[in-house]
Amino acid sequence: MRFRDQVPTVEAWGRRLARVLRAGGRLLACGNGGSAAEAQHLTAELVGRFEGERCPLSAIPLHGDASSVTAIGNDYGPVTVFERQVQAHGRPGDVLVCLSTSGRSPNVVAAAHRARRLGLSAWAVTGPGPNPLAEACDDAVTVEAGAASTVQEIHLAAVHLLCGVVDETLGVADA
Repeated sequence: MRFRDQVPTVEAWGRRLARVLRAGGRLLACGNGGSAAEAQHLTAELVGRFEGERCPLSAIPLHGDASSVTAIGNDYGPVTVFERQVQAHGRPGDVLVCLSTSGRSPNVVAAAHRARRLGLSAWAVTGPGPNPLAEACDDAVTVEAGAASTVQEIHLAAVHLLCGVVDETLGVADA
């Protein structure tokens, strides 16, 4: 499936995420390597600003707390580093965005399972589907590309589209 065909999904996510954030909820985001960078890019656009001025929105990149990641990984194992943080920071109604070029990262899949058990919405942004992460989440956008770099480039476009729709839904004027 082409990314263009999945744009309505990302737009729906943006409208839903705007409602969650407006009501005081939060976004959690996770990924490994380049996907961690994309997760942090997403949260930075929401806590800071995307294109227009607005109040900061609650968004946490789960890999961003190095002390927690290393302590959890050491004490409980690497598969639990994100799911334990989802349990600590997530509340029913919040949103977890899971990014993975392969869709097979065990720690990201575990986070999605934990989020759903706790009443969070879990959304996957992955490489080619079907894959375990897409199946673990409530909804997924999959990128049918052979190279991880191409998948990540499309993920960045999805992140920017999501942020744009959040801002539009919140009534933010462009800068």
